[in-house]
Amino acid sequence: MHRTFLLMCLLTVSLMNQVIGLETLTSKYGDTIEIPCNKGQLKETDVTLVKWKYEGGNILVKQLDQNATISPDVNYKNRVSIKKDFSLVITQVTMTDQRTFTCMVVEKDDILEYPVQVTIYKVPSQPQITNLTTAMAVGKPTMLAQCRTEGASPAANITWFKNKTPLMTDRAAIKINTNVDVDKETRLSTTTSTLEYTAVKEDIDAKFTCQVQHIQSANMDSSPLVFTVNYPTEKVDLQVVSQGPFKEGDNVTLKCTADGNPPPSSYSFYINGEKKTVDSNIYTLTNVTRENTGDYKCSLVDNEDIVASVPITVEYLDVVLSTTGKIVKKLGESLEVTVDIKASGAAQTSWKKGNAKLNSLSKFDKLTYSDSGMYECVVSMAGLKKTRTFELVVEGPPVIKNLIKERGEGMAKVLKCVAEGSPKPTVQWSVNGTSAESAYEHGKVTYSITIVPNGNLTVSCTASNVLGSDIKSIDVSALVEDVTMDKQGKTLNCYTIRSDLCKALHYTVRGDSVFTHQFNKCLVCTG
Repeated sequence: MHRTFLLMCLLTVSLMNQVIGLETLTSKYGDTIEIPCNKGQLKETDVTLVKWKYEGGNILVKQLDQNATISPDVNYKNRVSIKKDFSLVITQVTMTDQRTFTCMVVEKDDILEYPVQVTIYKVPSQPQITNLTTAMAVGKPTMLAQCRTEGASPAANITWFKNKTPLMTDRAAIKINTNVDVDKETRLSTTTSTLEYTAVKEDIDAKFTCQVQHIQSANMDSSPLVFTVNYPTEKVDLQVVSQGPFKEGDNVTLKCTADGNPPPSSYSFYINGEKKTVDSNIYTLTNVTRENTGDYKCSLVDNEDIVASVPITVEYLDVVLSTTGKIVKKLGESLEVTVDIKASGAAQTSWKKGNAKLNSLSKFDKLTYSDSGMYECVVSMAGLKKTRTFELVVEGPPVIKNLIKERGEGMAKVLKCVAEGSPKPTVQWSVNGTSAESAYEHGKVTYSITIVPNGNLTVSCTASNVLGSDIKSIDVSALVEDVTMDKQGKTLNCYTIRSDLCKALHYTVRGDSVFTHQFNKCLVCTG
Protein backbone atom coordinates (compact mmCIF):
# COMPACT_ATOMS: atom_id res chain seq x y z
CA MET A 1 0.00 0.00 0.00
CA HIS A 2 2.80 2.36 0.89
CA ARG A 3 4.63 1.55 -2.36
CA THR A 4 1.54 2.17 -4.47
CA PHE A 5 0.93 5.45 -2.80
CA LEU A 6 4.50 6.45 -3.44
CA LEU A 7 4.13 5.70 -7.16
CA MET A 8 0.97 7.71 -7.42
CA CYS A 9 2.68 10.62 -5.77
CA LEU A 10 5.54 10.41 -8.18
CA LEU A 11 3.17 10.38 -11.15
CA THR A 12 1.46 13.51 -10.00
CA VAL A 13 4.62 15.52 -9.51
CA SER A 14 4.72 17.18 -12.94
CA LEU A 15 7.90 19.04 -12.21
CA MET A 16 9.73 15.77 -12.07
CA ASN A 17 8.36 14.50 -15.38
CA GLN A 18 10.95 14.55 -18.13
CA VAL A 19 10.13 13.81 -21.74
CA ILE A 20 13.07 12.81 -23.91
CA GLY A 21 13.29 13.84 -27.62
CA LEU A 22 11.17 11.82 -30.11
CA GLU A 23 12.87 8.78 -31.68
CA THR A 24 11.64 7.32 -35.01
CA LEU A 25 11.57 3.72 -36.21
CA THR A 26 10.47 2.20 -39.56
CA SER A 27 9.22 -1.34 -40.10
CA LYS A 28 7.87 -3.37 -42.98
CA TYR A 29 4.25 -4.39 -42.96
CA GLY A 30 3.83 -7.91 -41.49
CA ASP A 31 7.31 -8.01 -39.88
CA THR A 32 8.21 -8.14 -36.17
CA ILE A 33 9.38 -4.85 -34.73
CA GLU A 34 11.50 -4.23 -31.65
CA ILE A 35 11.02 -0.80 -30.08
CA PRO A 36 13.86 0.12 -27.73
CA CYS A 37 13.33 2.00 -24.48
CA ASN A 38 15.82 4.84 -24.17
CA LYS A 39 17.68 3.25 -27.05
CA GLY A 40 18.30 0.16 -24.89
CA GLN A 41 20.49 2.04 -22.39
CA LEU A 42 18.44 1.46 -19.22
CA LYS A 43 20.03 -0.32 -16.27
CA GLU A 44 17.78 -2.87 -14.70
CA THR A 45 19.07 -2.01 -11.19
CA ASP A 46 17.96 1.60 -11.58
CA VAL A 47 14.42 0.80 -12.71
CA THR A 48 11.50 0.01 -10.45
CA LEU A 49 8.79 0.03 -13.15
CA VAL A 50 8.49 0.26 -16.92
CA LYS A 51 5.24 0.92 -18.72
CA TRP A 52 4.63 0.83 -22.47
CA LYS A 53 1.68 2.83 -23.70
CA TYR A 54 0.27 4.76 -26.63
CA GLU A 55 -2.12 7.60 -26.82
CA GLY A 56 -5.42 6.15 -25.79
CA GLY A 57 -4.27 2.94 -24.22
CA ASN A 58 -1.76 0.93 -22.18
CA ILE A 59 0.09 -2.04 -23.55
CA LEU A 60 2.00 -3.64 -20.65
CA VAL A 61 3.65 -2.93 -17.30
CA LYS A 62 6.86 -4.49 -16.01
CA GLN A 63 7.74 -4.07 -12.33
CA LEU A 64 11.02 -4.95 -10.77
CA ASP A 65 11.39 -8.64 -10.10
CA GLN A 66 7.93 -9.36 -11.56
CA ASN A 67 6.60 -10.70 -14.79
CA ALA A 68 5.14 -8.24 -17.25
CA THR A 69 1.45 -7.55 -17.06
CA ILE A 70 -0.12 -7.29 -20.53
CA SER A 71 -3.12 -5.07 -21.05
CA PRO A 72 -6.26 -6.68 -22.41
CA ASP A 73 -6.11 -4.24 -25.35
CA VAL A 74 -7.38 -6.28 -28.31
CA ASN A 75 -4.81 -4.68 -30.60
CA TYR A 76 -1.82 -5.98 -28.68
CA LYS A 77 -2.66 -8.64 -26.10
CA ASN A 78 -1.57 -11.47 -28.37
CA ARG A 79 1.23 -9.71 -30.24
CA VAL A 80 3.46 -8.02 -27.63
CA SER A 81 6.26 -8.97 -25.27
CA ILE A 82 9.08 -7.18 -23.45
CA LYS A 83 12.74 -7.97 -23.52
CA LYS A 84 15.25 -7.89 -20.72
CA ASP A 85 16.44 -4.42 -21.78
CA PHE A 86 12.79 -3.31 -21.64
CA SER A 87 12.39 -3.14 -25.46
CA LEU A 88 8.82 -3.69 -26.67
CA VAL A 89 8.41 -6.46 -29.24
CA ILE A 90 5.36 -6.38 -31.57
CA THR A 91 4.75 -9.16 -34.09
CA GLN A 92 2.93 -8.97 -37.44
CA VAL A 93 2.80 -5.22 -37.51
CA THR A 94 -0.01 -3.56 -39.42
CA MET A 95 -0.93 -0.01 -40.26
CA THR A 96 -2.61 0.34 -36.88
CA ASP A 97 0.86 0.11 -35.37
CA GLN A 98 1.91 3.30 -37.13
CA ARG A 99 1.79 5.58 -34.09
CA THR A 100 3.87 6.89 -31.21
CA PHE A 101 4.74 4.38 -28.52
CA THR A 102 5.96 5.71 -25.14
CA CYS A 103 8.18 3.91 -22.69
CA MET A 104 7.59 5.34 -19.20
CA VAL A 105 10.38 4.53 -16.74
CA VAL A 106 10.02 4.95 -12.97
CA GLU A 107 13.29 5.14 -11.15
CA LYS A 108 13.93 5.72 -7.46
CA ASP A 109 14.07 9.44 -7.77
CA ASP A 110 12.55 10.23 -11.13
CA ILE A 111 10.04 9.40 -13.84
CA LEU A 112 11.17 9.48 -17.44
CA GLU A 113 9.31 8.99 -20.74
CA TYR A 114 10.87 7.87 -24.02
CA PRO A 115 8.51 8.26 -27.02
CA VAL A 116 9.21 6.39 -30.27
CA GLN A 117 7.42 7.23 -33.51
CA VAL A 118 6.84 4.00 -35.53
CA THR A 119 6.27 4.21 -39.29
CA ILE A 120 4.97 1.17 -41.18
CA TYR A 121 5.52 0.77 -44.94
CA LYS A 122 4.23 -1.76 -47.45
CA VAL A 123 5.50 -2.28 -50.99
CA PRO A 124 2.74 -1.99 -53.61
CA SER A 125 1.68 -4.81 -55.92
CA GLN A 126 2.87 -5.18 -59.47
CA PRO A 127 1.01 -2.95 -61.96
CA GLN A 128 -2.23 -4.43 -63.22
CA ILE A 129 -3.65 -3.34 -66.58
CA THR A 130 -7.43 -3.24 -66.89
CA ASN A 131 -10.01 -1.73 -69.24
CA LEU A 132 -7.57 -2.27 -72.09
CA THR A 133 -8.65 -1.20 -75.57
CA THR A 134 -7.18 -2.69 -78.76
CA ALA A 135 -7.22 0.16 -81.26
CA MET A 136 -7.09 3.93 -81.40
CA ALA A 137 -8.09 6.23 -84.22
CA VAL A 138 -5.90 9.07 -85.42
CA GLY A 139 -7.21 12.41 -84.16
CA LYS A 140 -9.80 10.85 -81.85
CA PRO A 141 -9.32 10.74 -78.02
CA THR A 142 -9.33 7.13 -76.87
CA MET A 143 -9.32 5.66 -73.36
CA LEU A 144 -6.40 3.26 -73.75
CA ALA A 145 -6.15 1.50 -70.39
CA GLN A 146 -6.23 1.72 -66.61
CA CYS A 147 -3.20 0.94 -64.49
CA ARG A 148 -3.74 -0.20 -60.89
CA THR A 149 -1.53 -1.02 -57.92
CA GLU A 150 -2.77 -1.85 -54.43
CA GLY A 151 -1.77 -2.63 -50.85
CA ALA A 152 0.76 0.18 -50.48
CA SER A 153 1.88 2.44 -47.68
CA PRO A 154 2.59 5.17 -48.27
CA ALA A 155 0.55 5.47 -51.48
CA ALA A 156 2.34 4.53 -54.72
CA ASN A 157 2.68 6.83 -57.69
CA ILE A 158 1.90 5.79 -61.31
CA THR A 159 3.57 7.27 -64.40
CA TRP A 160 2.68 6.47 -68.02
CA PHE A 161 5.38 6.10 -70.71
CA LYS A 162 5.40 5.99 -74.52
CA ASN A 163 8.54 4.46 -75.98
CA LYS A 164 10.25 4.98 -72.58
CA THR A 165 9.38 8.70 -72.55
CA PRO A 166 7.10 9.83 -69.68
CA LEU A 167 3.72 11.22 -70.63
CA MET A 168 2.35 14.35 -69.01
CA THR A 169 -1.21 15.62 -69.07
CA ASP A 170 -1.59 18.43 -71.57
CA ARG A 171 -5.40 18.51 -71.57
CA ALA A 172 -5.32 18.11 -75.34
CA ALA A 173 -3.76 14.94 -76.75
CA ILE A 174 -2.94 13.41 -73.34
CA LYS A 175 -5.21 13.18 -70.32
CA ILE A 176 -4.12 11.22 -67.25
CA ASN A 177 -6.45 10.79 -64.27
CA THR A 178 -4.97 9.34 -61.07
CA ASN A 179 -6.89 8.38 -57.89
CA VAL A 180 -5.71 7.10 -54.50
CA ASP A 181 -8.11 5.15 -52.26
CA VAL A 182 -7.30 4.10 -48.65
CA ASP A 183 -8.93 1.03 -47.18
CA LYS A 184 -10.62 1.94 -43.91
CA GLU A 185 -9.76 -1.35 -42.26
CA THR A 186 -6.21 -2.03 -43.48
CA ARG A 187 -5.32 1.63 -44.04
CA LEU A 188 -3.47 0.50 -47.20
CA SER A 189 -3.63 2.54 -50.39
CA THR A 190 -4.76 1.62 -53.90
CA THR A 191 -3.62 3.84 -56.75
CA THR A 192 -5.36 3.80 -60.14
CA SER A 193 -4.44 5.82 -63.24
CA THR A 194 -6.29 6.01 -66.56
CA LEU A 195 -4.71 7.17 -69.84
CA GLU A 196 -6.73 8.95 -72.49
CA TYR A 197 -4.69 9.50 -75.64
CA THR A 198 -5.20 11.03 -79.08
CA ALA A 199 -3.11 9.11 -81.60
CA VAL A 200 -1.17 10.29 -84.62
CA LYS A 201 -0.07 8.08 -87.53
CA GLU A 202 3.47 7.91 -86.10
CA ASP A 203 2.13 5.98 -83.11
CA ILE A 204 2.13 2.80 -85.18
CA ASP A 205 4.09 0.19 -83.18
CA ALA A 206 4.52 2.63 -80.26
CA LYS A 207 4.93 0.85 -76.91
CA PHE A 208 3.01 2.18 -73.92
CA THR A 209 3.83 1.15 -70.34
CA CYS A 210 2.74 2.19 -66.89
CA GLN A 211 5.28 2.37 -64.06
CA VAL A 212 4.58 2.00 -60.36
CA GLN A 213 6.90 4.06 -58.20
CA HIS A 214 7.28 3.69 -54.42
CA ILE A 215 9.69 5.10 -51.91
CA GLN A 216 10.47 1.67 -50.48
CA SER A 217 10.89 -0.36 -53.70
CA ALA A 218 12.35 -0.31 -57.16
CA ASN A 219 10.18 0.93 -60.01
CA MET A 220 7.89 -1.69 -61.48
CA ASP A 221 6.88 -1.59 -65.17
CA SER A 222 3.90 -3.20 -66.83
CA SER A 223 4.27 -5.27 -69.96
CA PRO A 224 4.44 -3.08 -73.11
CA LEU A 225 1.08 -2.24 -74.65
CA VAL A 226 0.88 -1.92 -78.43
CA PHE A 227 -2.30 -0.64 -80.00
CA THR A 228 -3.62 -0.79 -83.53
CA VAL A 229 -3.63 2.70 -84.99
CA ASN A 230 -6.53 3.30 -87.35
CA TYR A 231 -6.46 6.11 -89.91
CA PRO A 232 -8.28 6.84 -93.15
CA THR A 233 -6.89 6.13 -96.61
CA GLU A 234 -5.22 9.09 -98.26
CA LYS A 235 -3.58 7.33 -101.20
CA VAL A 236 -3.94 4.14 -103.25
CA ASP A 237 -1.32 2.37 -105.31
CA LEU A 238 -1.87 0.08 -108.29
CA GLN A 239 0.72 -2.56 -109.06
CA VAL A 240 1.09 -5.15 -111.81
CA VAL A 241 1.85 -8.35 -109.92
CA SER A 242 2.50 -10.54 -112.95
CA GLN A 243 5.96 -10.52 -114.46
CA GLY A 244 6.17 -8.82 -117.85
CA PRO A 245 6.64 -8.30 -120.70
CA PHE A 246 3.15 -9.54 -121.55
CA LYS A 247 2.18 -11.25 -124.74
CA GLU A 248 -1.16 -12.22 -126.15
CA GLY A 249 -2.72 -15.12 -124.24
CA ASP A 250 -1.08 -14.23 -120.91
CA ASN A 251 -2.93 -13.53 -117.66
CA VAL A 252 -2.17 -10.18 -116.00
CA THR A 253 -2.89 -9.67 -112.29
CA LEU A 254 -3.42 -6.19 -110.82
CA LYS A 255 -3.15 -5.37 -107.12
CA CYS A 256 -4.58 -2.23 -105.52
CA THR A 257 -3.32 -1.21 -102.07
CA ALA A 258 -4.31 1.66 -99.77
CA ASP A 259 -2.30 3.43 -97.08
CA GLY A 260 -5.21 3.47 -94.61
CA ASN A 261 -5.60 1.21 -91.60
CA PRO A 262 -7.53 -0.96 -91.66
CA PRO A 263 -7.27 -1.18 -95.46
CA PRO A 264 -10.47 -1.26 -97.50
CA SER A 265 -12.06 -4.64 -98.06
CA SER A 266 -13.16 -3.81 -101.60
CA TYR A 267 -11.90 -1.69 -104.49
CA SER A 268 -13.09 -0.40 -107.84
CA PHE A 269 -11.05 -1.39 -110.91
CA TYR A 270 -11.48 0.34 -114.25
CA ILE A 271 -11.03 -2.17 -117.08
CA ASN A 272 -11.16 -0.71 -120.59
CA GLY A 273 -13.10 2.21 -119.12
CA GLU A 274 -15.62 -0.05 -117.39
CA LYS A 275 -15.89 0.13 -113.59
CA LYS A 276 -15.75 -3.21 -111.79
CA THR A 277 -16.09 -3.36 -107.99
CA VAL A 278 -14.65 -6.45 -106.33
CA ASP A 279 -14.48 -7.61 -102.69
CA SER A 280 -10.73 -7.90 -102.92
CA ASN A 281 -7.69 -5.86 -103.87
CA ILE A 282 -6.81 -8.27 -106.74
CA TYR A 283 -8.10 -8.26 -110.29
CA THR A 284 -6.85 -10.61 -113.03
CA LEU A 285 -7.08 -10.03 -116.76
CA THR A 286 -7.24 -13.41 -118.46
CA ASN A 287 -6.06 -14.32 -121.95
CA VAL A 288 -5.10 -10.74 -122.84
CA THR A 289 -4.87 -9.50 -126.42
CA ARG A 290 -3.37 -6.43 -128.05
CA GLU A 291 -6.69 -4.68 -127.46
CA ASN A 292 -5.97 -4.83 -123.72
CA THR A 293 -3.07 -2.39 -124.09
CA GLY A 294 -3.84 0.82 -122.20
CA ASP A 295 -4.08 2.52 -118.81
CA TYR A 296 -5.75 0.72 -115.90
CA LYS A 297 -7.05 2.36 -112.72
CA CYS A 298 -8.22 1.50 -109.23
CA SER A 299 -9.93 3.64 -106.60
CA LEU A 300 -11.76 3.52 -103.31
CA VAL A 301 -15.33 2.36 -103.67
CA ASP A 302 -16.68 5.35 -101.73
CA ASN A 303 -14.22 7.93 -103.04
CA GLU A 304 -13.32 7.80 -106.71
CA ASP A 305 -11.05 10.84 -106.31
CA ILE A 306 -8.50 8.66 -104.51
CA VAL A 307 -7.26 6.81 -107.58
CA ALA A 308 -4.11 5.27 -109.04
CA SER A 309 -3.28 4.11 -112.57
CA VAL A 310 -0.73 1.96 -114.34
CA PRO A 311 -0.06 1.38 -118.07
CA ILE A 312 -0.10 -2.13 -119.52
CA THR A 313 1.32 -3.05 -122.91
CA VAL A 314 0.45 -6.37 -124.52
CA GLU A 315 3.20 -7.27 -126.98
CA TYR A 316 2.18 -8.92 -130.23
CA LEU A 317 3.97 -10.32 -133.26
CA ASP A 318 2.31 -11.34 -136.52
CA VAL A 319 4.45 -12.93 -139.23
CA VAL A 320 3.11 -13.83 -142.68
CA LEU A 321 5.43 -15.54 -145.17
CA SER A 322 4.48 -15.20 -148.82
CA THR A 323 5.65 -18.74 -149.42
CA THR A 324 4.74 -21.64 -147.17
CA GLY A 325 4.74 -25.39 -147.33
CA LYS A 326 6.42 -27.13 -150.24
CA ILE A 327 7.25 -25.04 -153.28
CA VAL A 328 8.25 -26.76 -156.55
CA LYS A 329 9.99 -24.61 -159.17
CA LYS A 330 11.67 -25.34 -162.49
CA LEU A 331 15.37 -24.98 -163.00
CA GLY A 332 16.22 -21.45 -164.10
CA GLU A 333 12.95 -19.91 -162.93
CA SER A 334 12.86 -16.95 -160.50
CA LEU A 335 11.38 -16.80 -156.98
CA GLU A 336 10.82 -13.94 -154.54
CA VAL A 337 9.91 -14.60 -150.87
CA THR A 338 8.52 -11.75 -148.77
CA VAL A 339 7.89 -11.49 -145.03
CA ASP A 340 5.07 -9.32 -143.69
CA ILE A 341 5.66 -8.43 -140.02
CA LYS A 342 3.20 -6.63 -137.76
CA ALA A 343 4.55 -6.10 -134.24
CA SER A 344 4.22 -3.86 -131.19
CA GLY A 345 7.94 -3.07 -131.37
CA ALA A 346 11.08 -3.49 -133.43
CA ALA A 347 11.51 -7.09 -134.56
CA GLN A 348 14.64 -9.03 -135.55
CA THR A 349 14.57 -11.40 -138.52
CA SER A 350 16.98 -14.26 -139.24
CA TRP A 351 17.09 -16.99 -141.90
CA LYS A 352 18.44 -20.51 -142.02
CA LYS A 353 18.68 -23.06 -144.76
CA GLY A 354 18.89 -26.43 -143.10
CA ASN A 355 21.42 -25.91 -140.32
CA ALA A 356 23.29 -23.12 -142.08
CA LYS A 357 22.63 -19.50 -141.17
CA LEU A 358 21.92 -17.04 -143.97
CA ASN A 359 22.64 -13.33 -143.85
CA SER A 360 19.41 -12.70 -145.68
CA LEU A 361 17.11 -14.22 -148.22
CA SER A 362 17.42 -12.34 -151.47
CA LYS A 363 15.38 -12.84 -154.61
CA PHE A 364 16.16 -15.96 -156.62
CA ASP A 365 16.65 -14.63 -160.15
CA LYS A 366 17.63 -17.97 -161.66
CA LEU A 367 17.02 -21.05 -159.54
CA THR A 368 19.59 -23.80 -159.42
CA TYR A 369 19.43 -27.23 -157.95
CA SER A 370 21.60 -26.07 -155.03
CA ASP A 371 18.81 -23.65 -154.03
CA SER A 372 16.63 -26.60 -153.04
CA GLY A 373 16.20 -27.15 -149.30
CA MET A 374 14.25 -26.34 -146.11
CA TYR A 375 14.19 -22.62 -145.31
CA GLU A 376 13.39 -21.25 -141.86
CA CYS A 377 12.50 -17.63 -141.01
CA VAL A 378 12.70 -16.66 -137.29
CA VAL A 379 11.23 -13.32 -136.17
CA SER A 380 11.72 -12.28 -132.53
CA MET A 381 10.75 -9.33 -130.35
CA ALA A 382 10.40 -8.66 -126.59
CA GLY A 383 10.29 -12.32 -125.60
CA LEU A 384 8.12 -13.29 -128.55
CA LYS A 385 9.35 -15.55 -131.33
CA LYS A 386 7.59 -16.72 -134.48
CA THR A 387 9.03 -19.31 -136.88
CA ARG A 388 7.89 -19.78 -140.45
CA THR A 389 9.26 -22.40 -142.87
CA PHE A 390 8.95 -23.46 -146.46
CA GLU A 391 10.56 -26.19 -148.57
CA LEU A 392 11.92 -25.27 -151.98
CA VAL A 393 12.29 -27.98 -154.59
CA VAL A 394 13.98 -27.08 -157.90
CA GLU A 395 13.14 -29.62 -160.63
CA GLY A 396 14.55 -30.24 -164.08
CA PRO A 397 15.02 -33.06 -166.62
CA PRO A 398 18.28 -35.02 -166.50
CA VAL A 399 21.35 -33.68 -168.26
CA ILE A 400 24.45 -35.85 -168.53
CA LYS A 401 27.22 -33.40 -167.76
CA ASN A 402 30.08 -35.80 -168.38
CA LEU A 403 30.82 -39.40 -169.38
CA ILE A 404 34.38 -40.56 -168.91
CA LYS A 405 36.39 -43.76 -168.64
CA GLU A 406 39.21 -44.44 -166.28
CA ARG A 407 41.74 -47.25 -165.96
CA GLY A 408 40.77 -49.83 -163.39
CA GLU A 409 42.66 -52.78 -161.97
CA GLY A 410 44.17 -55.08 -164.51
CA MET A 411 42.16 -55.01 -167.73
CA ALA A 412 39.15 -53.34 -166.02
CA LYS A 413 37.73 -50.04 -167.15
CA VAL A 414 35.66 -47.71 -164.92
CA LEU A 415 33.02 -45.66 -166.70
CA LYS A 416 31.57 -42.60 -164.90
CA CYS A 417 28.35 -40.91 -165.91
CA VAL A 418 27.73 -37.52 -164.18
CA ALA A 419 24.02 -36.65 -164.37
CA GLU A 420 22.22 -33.55 -163.19
CA GLY A 421 18.49 -33.26 -162.66
CA SER A 422 15.65 -33.30 -160.16
CA PRO A 423 14.02 -35.50 -159.10
CA LYS A 424 17.14 -37.56 -158.78
CA PRO A 425 17.93 -39.15 -162.12
CA THR A 426 18.35 -42.88 -162.47
CA VAL A 427 20.91 -44.35 -164.91
CA GLN A 428 20.68 -47.26 -167.30
CA TRP A 429 23.95 -48.64 -168.75
CA SER A 430 24.03 -50.44 -172.06
CA VAL A 431 26.41 -53.06 -170.67
CA ASN A 432 26.55 -55.13 -167.58
CA GLY A 433 29.09 -54.51 -164.89
CA THR A 434 29.59 -53.62 -161.27
CA SER A 435 27.59 -50.45 -160.57
CA ALA A 436 28.00 -47.77 -157.91
CA GLU A 437 26.74 -44.25 -157.30
CA SER A 438 27.78 -41.17 -155.34
CA ALA A 439 25.69 -39.07 -152.97
CA TYR A 440 22.99 -36.95 -154.60
CA GLU A 441 23.88 -33.33 -153.82
CA HIS A 442 22.67 -30.09 -155.37
CA GLY A 443 20.86 -32.00 -158.09
CA LYS A 444 23.97 -33.89 -159.23
CA VAL A 445 24.85 -37.57 -158.94
CA THR A 446 27.68 -39.66 -160.39
CA TYR A 447 26.99 -43.23 -161.50
CA SER A 448 29.88 -45.59 -162.23
CA ILE A 449 30.22 -49.04 -163.75
CA THR A 450 33.26 -51.30 -163.88
CA ILE A 451 33.65 -53.56 -166.91
CA VAL A 452 36.34 -55.75 -168.51
CA PRO A 453 35.84 -55.36 -172.27
CA ASN A 454 36.80 -58.21 -174.59
CA GLY A 455 37.19 -55.90 -177.50
CA ASN A 456 36.27 -52.50 -178.76
CA LEU A 457 32.70 -51.46 -177.95
CA THR A 458 30.49 -48.43 -177.49
CA VAL A 459 28.84 -47.98 -174.06
CA SER A 460 25.87 -45.69 -173.54
CA CYS A 461 24.59 -44.06 -170.29
CA THR A 462 20.92 -43.11 -170.15
CA ALA A 463 19.83 -40.77 -167.31
CA SER A 464 16.10 -40.32 -166.71
CA ASN A 465 13.50 -38.96 -164.27
CA VAL A 466 9.81 -38.08 -164.53
CA LEU A 467 10.66 -34.94 -166.47
CA GLY A 468 12.73 -36.53 -169.24
CA SER A 469 15.95 -38.33 -170.13
CA ASP A 470 19.41 -37.82 -171.64
CA ILE A 471 21.85 -40.27 -173.22
CA LYS A 472 25.55 -40.25 -174.01
CA SER A 473 27.91 -42.90 -175.39
CA ILE A 474 31.60 -43.59 -175.13
CA ASP A 475 33.94 -45.95 -177.01
CA VAL A 476 35.80 -48.44 -174.92
CA SER A 477 38.80 -50.54 -176.07
CA ALA A 478 40.19 -53.71 -174.62
CA LEU A 479 43.65 -52.07 -174.61
CA VAL A 480 45.11 -51.43 -171.17
CA GLU A 481 46.12 -47.89 -172.04
CA ASP A 482 42.63 -47.00 -173.20
CA VAL A 483 41.76 -43.74 -171.34
CA THR A 484 39.65 -40.65 -171.71
CA MET A 485 41.32 -37.24 -172.04
CA ASP A 486 40.03 -33.72 -172.13
CA LYS A 487 41.34 -31.22 -174.67
CA GLN A 488 40.01 -27.74 -174.53
CA GLY A 489 36.75 -28.96 -173.01
CA LYS A 490 36.41 -31.80 -175.53
CA THR A 491 36.45 -35.45 -174.54
CA LEU A 492 39.01 -37.50 -176.52
CA ASN A 493 39.30 -41.28 -176.75
CA CYS A 494 42.90 -42.41 -177.06
CA TYR A 495 44.45 -45.64 -178.48
CA THR A 496 48.03 -46.89 -178.82
CA ILE A 497 49.66 -46.85 -182.28
CA ARG A 498 53.10 -47.62 -183.55
CA SER A 499 55.68 -45.03 -182.69
CA ASP A 500 56.78 -44.64 -186.33
CA LEU A 501 53.35 -43.21 -186.99
CA CYS A 502 53.85 -40.33 -184.54
CA LYS A 503 54.39 -37.16 -186.53
CA ALA A 504 55.42 -34.82 -183.66
CA LEU A 505 57.14 -34.87 -180.34
CA HIS A 506 54.07 -33.54 -178.47
CA TYR A 507 50.89 -33.60 -180.52
CA THR A 508 49.60 -32.81 -184.00
CA VAL A 509 45.98 -32.17 -184.85
CA ARG A 510 44.86 -33.83 -188.10
CA GLY A 511 41.20 -33.52 -188.63
CA ASP A 512 39.50 -34.83 -185.45
CA SER A 513 42.63 -36.82 -184.51
CA VAL A 514 45.41 -35.84 -182.17
CA PHE A 515 48.74 -37.66 -182.13
CA THR A 516 50.57 -37.29 -178.85
CA HIS A 517 53.17 -38.88 -176.63
CA GLN A 518 51.57 -39.92 -173.30
CA PHE A 519 52.47 -42.58 -170.80
CA ASN A 520 55.69 -43.24 -172.79
CA LYS A 521 53.47 -44.46 -175.63
CA CYS A 522 52.39 -43.02 -178.93
CA LEU A 523 48.62 -42.51 -178.80
CA VAL A 524 45.99 -41.44 -181.24
CA CYS A 525 43.05 -39.65 -179.65
CA THR A 526 39.82 -39.00 -181.50
CA GLY A 527 36.85 -36.92 -180.44
